[in-house]
Amino acid sequence: MPFMSLLYDEGQQAIAIESRRVLDARTSKQRLLALLEQTGVYDIAFWDTAVEQGWTALAIPEAHGGLGLGLVELGLVAQAIGAATAGAPFLTPGYGVAYAIASSGNADLQARWLPRLAAGESLGAVGLAEGNAPLPTRPTVRFAGGKLTGVKGAVPGGVSADIALVWASRDGEPVLVLAELSGVARSPVDSFDNARLYADLTFSETPATLLAAGPDAKALALDLLARMSIVTAHEQVGGAEALMLLARDYALTRRAFGQPIGAFQSVKHRIAELYGLVEIARATCIHAAGVADQGQAQGAALSALVIAAADARLASTEAYDTCARDCIQVHGGIGVTWEAGIHLHMRRTRSLAIEQGNTLFWEDLLVEHLTGVAA
Repeated sequence: MPFMSLLYDEGQQAIAIESRRVLDARTSKQRLLALLEQTGVYDIAFWDTAVEQGWTALAIPEAHGGLGLGLVELGLVAQAIGAATAGAPFLTPGYGVAYAIASSGNADLQARWLPRLAAGESLGAVGLAEGNAPLPTRPTVRFAGGKLTGVKGAVPGGVSADIALVWASRDGEPVLVLAELSGVARSPVDSFDNARLYADLTFSETPATLLAAGPDAKALALDLLARMSIVTAHEQVGGAEALMLLARDYALTRRAFGQPIGAFQSVKHRIAELYGLVEIARATCIHAAGVADQGQAQGAALSALVIAAADARLASTEAYDTCARDCIQVHGGIGVTWEAGIHLHMRRTRSLAIEQGNTLFWEDLLVEHLTGVAA
């Protein structure tokens, strides 16, 4: 496998700088804090910005109205979104839906949906998980006669999505299908991070289009899950870095016993450790994005992608969780107040840690693909 450089080129650095600049100028902490207390509402101003900047089109082929870039570039935008704790969850599942449609070979679906996803005119959701299983071997949602029946619980973005990619069963084998959600019953889920727009989707003889079945469906679903997890890992790195810098800046200005608290070893060493966690996680994300951008993964290439995604996911989850916890500790009592705004990151750490599978899932998957034996 070709080596992926761990350094961004000038064009990629420009994407990173510009996306951070735009979000810094247009993000309102007060607006985001208010969203935490509302169910089924997202930050429309942020999403309008994402569409205006072309972020929705980044990883969609040029032939279908996209920019034809890859996960490296999308990951850089995801880092900026993570730093801003943006109040809408559509970038990652939108990419996932677009990737699945592009990989399906269905020209009609590609012509209908990819330009709309690229333009931000349609919102996508991905419903793979059921209960505690991010990718169940026997999904309870059934697909028969071109129609879906069953419930997908707590689907990110499910409150407002127009279409959903659904992991279901047909005649005892798993299938991946695409369903329009116009007539689907949705129950918004009140959570600790309401900006993720979680919703229970109840399918009742809902028309759907088959994208893949049997072994092909399993391979595409795992490929898709790994890619979405890489985007999420980038978002976690962006949040972790923002918290690390927030702790550093506070330690340089808050004084105790006549000197900045950053002069004390217990504080400076803690922030240095956070820096190390962030950079390790960033390196795994860059590598994983580079592996993903080599093309659709099958066989050994799929295992390599899963391993890289697991590395990124585990390192980024640890970095984000640790930075959130330690940033509050550095701030002391002010860190837990509503005004400090660290709530936004603390809650986002928990929601991102379970979307696309928790740490135990990725540890088991990593062991399985390294050893060839299910954990």
